[in-house]
Amino acid sequence: MTFDEYQKLALTTRVPHPDALMNKTVWVMGVAGEAGEVVEKWKKIVAYKDGKISDEDLGELKKELGDVVWYIAVLADSLGLSFDEVMQLNVDKLADRQRRGVLKGGGDNR
Repeated sequence: MTFDEYQKLALTTRVPHPDALMNKTVWVMGVAGEAGEVVEKWKKIVAYKDGKISDEDLGELKKELGDVVWYIAVLADSLGLSFDEVMQLNVDKLADRQRRGVLKGGGDNR
């Protein structure tokens, strides 16, 4: 499955708001909220399970990561962006940073 194929399937399950700005706002907040759920699950693994990841933990993390990806795909579409293009741009950016030896460091435009 390509990223664009995933994006098209994800869009079949969205419930759009009639206001375009509210749509984008809900998708942005969804990315943050679901990413927070990933962090919360990880916190519990580290704080209460000494970093030992059970099969159940792995399944829960997988679900939450999928939710993050869903919101990103839907947000990208609401901005008129192809998910394939977004992912390719990211890989290209990281490869360029790697070539220049600046994977670590601060700033978006390094």
